[in-house]
Amino acid sequence: MDLLIKQIEEYASENNIPIMQKDGILFLLDFINKNKIKNILEIGTAIGYSSIRMANVDKQITVTTIERDEERYNIAVENINNAGLSDRINVIFSDALDINIKDKFDLIFIDAAKGKNIEFFEKYKECLNPYGYIITDNLSFHGLVDENISNIKSRNVRGLVRKIRRYIDFLKTNDEYETFFYQIGDGISVSKKK
Repeated sequence: MDLLIKQIEEYASENNIPIMQKDGILFLLDFINKNKIKNILEIGTAIGYSSIRMANVDKQITVTTIERDEERYNIAVENINNAGLSDRINVIFSDALDINIKDKFDLIFIDAAKGKNIEFFEKYKECLNPYGYIITDNLSFHGLVDENISNIKSRNVRGLVRKIRRYIDFLKTNDEYETFFYQIGDGISVSKKK
């Protein structure tokens, strides 16, 4: 398994595919272990890296993960099969905003299109078990979220940074959920129903 994980990390690095930073994934796996999380919904599979890592925390963990990019979806399915985890990781090929999932989860992990975080949160909070958590990655967006917006050259990146800032404000002012922010990896939030 370690060899496969290393190969996925190398592939992601060579092909510019965003996967969780090392300390971010370690934080996530430790959180899953400590909180005895058993079923996870992941929004944004990419190539299956975090799904495989999360499922490996405990043999009882199941993961449902959603990916809209066909090439990444196919690579994820192959990686998950190679990991021998296709019985515990269900990969759905779709845009997360276009499908409806009725199951309940201990953890919802948002790691997809950064500009849609609020929509993902609002749509999928209904799938959360009463004592479940919603974890979001990439809230510092390579340090750019704390940057002066006028220093960011790319208009697209400025737009994304604004959307991530809006999401952070949404979490901070949410009456329904209490959120903790961690400067780990690329910035992580953990939200729990009040």
